[in-house]
Amino acid sequence: MFDLKPISPEAVPAAIEKAQHYRLLNQPRAAESICRDVLRVDSENQEAIVLLLLTLTDQFSRKLRVAIHHAQELLPRISDEYERTYYSGVACERWAKAQLERGAPGYAAFEWFQKALDYYAKAEKLSTPDNDDAILRWNTCARILKRNEDIRPKPQDQSIQAGFEDEVPYR
Repeated sequence: MFDLKPISPEAVPAAIEKAQHYRLLNQPRAAESICRDVLRVDSENQEAIVLLLLTLTDQFSRKLRVAIHHAQELLPRISDEYERTYYSGVACERWAKAQLERGAPGYAAFEWFQKALDYYAKAEKLSTPDNDDAILRWNTCARILKRNEDIRPKPQDQSIQAGFEDEVPYR
């Protein structure tokens, strides 16, 4: 009934710019839609893949039914090893923050922060000398963990409670 219309390949750069604009306006669903349109005509467009990943992670804390696995599915499509590792950390960090906003136990967020820290440490080793992005993100996570005593490892006698069935083990 409502068939999607393809954009022209020539319109891809402008569409990506528009998606970035909508993301900055805090309209991640509009940005997501544009990224999906770009990927329909240029399925390997790295900028669109990363931007789509970011728009999905922007929606983690909203009640829009976007889960970590939606972002994880995009990660293998990022061709650069550093970027794939770095954005794996970003996805884990944002999922951890979303868990806190949803009122999950601190240990649920801790596990995702720990994964983010691990990815950022790996990305740091892959980065160029002029790129400290992974260090900056690692420090942000470390500061959150240092300042919030409720975000600690899971007690040995408890398991993560139901209600987070949209989580899948991280690949």
